[in-house]
Amino acid sequence: MVKFFLVFAVVLVASGCRPGIPNHSVQDSPAVPIAAVDRQAQSSARAPGLSLADKDPSVQQWPTVEATPSDLRDVERVQVALDSVADAETADDLYLLHVNPVFLESEGETLAHREPVFDFPLVENDRVRYFIDLYSGPARGTFARWLERSGRYIPMMREIFAEYDLPEDLAYLAMIESGFNSRAYSWAHAVGPWQFIESTGRMYNLQGDWWFDERRDPEKATHAAARYLRDLHGQFDGDWYLAVAAYNAGPGRIRGAIRAFGVSDFWEISRGQHLQLETRQYVPKLLAALTIIRDLEAYGFADLAFHEPLAYDVVKVPSATDLELVAELCGVDYEEIKALNPELKRWSTPPGRKNHALRIPQGGKDAFSLAYAQVPAAERVRYHRHRVQAGDTLLKLAGQYQVRVADIVSLNSIRDPRALRIGTDLILPLKEGYSRRPLEELADDHARTRRRTYTVRQGDSLWSIGRRFDVSERQLRVWNNLGWSNHLRPGQVLAVSAPGRATGSAGTASQAPLRQVTYTVKPGDTLWDIGRRYQVGTREIMNWNNLNEGHVLRPGDQLTLMVRQAQRS
Repeated sequence: MVKFFLVFAVVLVASGCRPGIPNHSVQDSPAVPIAAVDRQAQSSARAPGLSLADKDPSVQQWPTVEATPSDLRDVERVQVALDSVADAETADDLYLLHVNPVFLESEGETLAHREPVFDFPLVENDRVRYFIDLYSGPARGTFARWLERSGRYIPMMREIFAEYDLPEDLAYLAMIESGFNSRAYSWAHAVGPWQFIESTGRMYNLQGDWWFDERRDPEKATHAAARYLRDLHGQFDGDWYLAVAAYNAGPGRIRGAIRAFGVSDFWEISRGQHLQLETRQYVPKLLAALTIIRDLEAYGFADLAFHEPLAYDVVKVPSATDLELVAELCGVDYEEIKALNPELKRWSTPPGRKNHALRIPQGGKDAFSLAYAQVPAAERVRYHRHRVQAGDTLLKLAGQYQVRVADIVSLNSIRDPRALRIGTDLILPLKEGYSRRPLEELADDHARTRRRTYTVRQGDSLWSIGRRFDVSERQLRVWNNLGWSNHLRPGQVLAVSAPGRATGSAGTASQAPLRQVTYTVKPGDTLWDIGRRYQVGTREIMNWNNLNEGHVLRPGDQLTLMVRQAQRS
């Protein structure tokens, strides 16, 4: 009789899908009781809201067995990953991808080969049958969600795999990698639906920086995965099981196992502890998924609501463009644009990257291009103005506004990043949720200081703000470039007067004659403070007093100002 040993294992599929790098070293070490692992996995290692435990009370009934210290360390890593996931659905994916009980075959196990139904060879054995039972039983809910999600990506992925003469069924490896989740991010820093680590991604031409990461692009990452799998298939003499295992563990680890066992057979080299548990489980999980997919009805998945296939138009934007503007011009929600462009990590296309290819909803290319051409270049991406104060550094500002130091330097043409001058105005790109101002307006100190503003509070609407300041909703839309959007955020700053008007009487004051006054600088004064007090621009103060950019004010300095007679000195 075949003997089985139930081991609670951590299947770091998303993280183990760190293509091109071997997994953590595995040393033969004494087994330790897994009771602690069992309790940890059943309680603390499952983030709140996970459906697997709710749907499967039997999860709590897995027996206490044995595992190696390596397995214990892996459970701890998954715990850290789960604790950082706020989205219950993503955490549920992470749990099934990473944490599973698994059967390890004994020496007497037999294999039952089946003729391939589609285009990837299947083998059925006890390890494969175990995952078939898991996916169609306790984990049915999560596996069904993966299947439904596959409808969005599989048509595109199969087509790409066909271009590279690969088995099209192999595209379902993305299910084992990430559950078709472009947001998947592992503790090993593997990213995207195909879980590339940064170094392997670069080998296959997946670029990225603070603004974008092509590992999250489902189409580009699929091309990279297809090329990598094709290369691995060649390295292992056309053996797909070894190639797939190498995608998980790295080719060096698989070659080492082949040398150790003296045989080029996945089922043989996956016995014992030479390969990480995640790699020993990796091929059986793929075969189990394909077995179910080839006969969904037989396994109880006849009522799936597959997502619509990914469809979009591509437009090229000549300069950095705010995704909220793109959404507004397309007439869709901001989140829809983000979902179509998962490689964009921030709120806009990358600054300095000309003709960035952007996905928009299918059928909207012509209308978008026409509307986009009418938006002034300075209003395609919004910025914030920051007055440099004592103690400010580029690194501090980058952290405060969640931007890169390099972007601050580039936008402001800073020659010496180590020498910020107090009182200097810096233009900073905004993250999501900050108030937005056109770059052109921020550069115009005179207009900026003469314009009345209001900070949006919870519950505010354009109607209530307009009523408060005796202006119309249309005026607020025009002054703040809101288009037809009614979406306001608490903390957002709105202009509530026209340029050049701070209040209703400002127009009369602007006709009053100018007079020269002398102002004595006080401790803590800045040019901006003085300009706001006298309703003049900082650039004007600098011109009147022959001050250089970044001039440091000192208490006692005297400044010449030209102000209207109606104002106090």
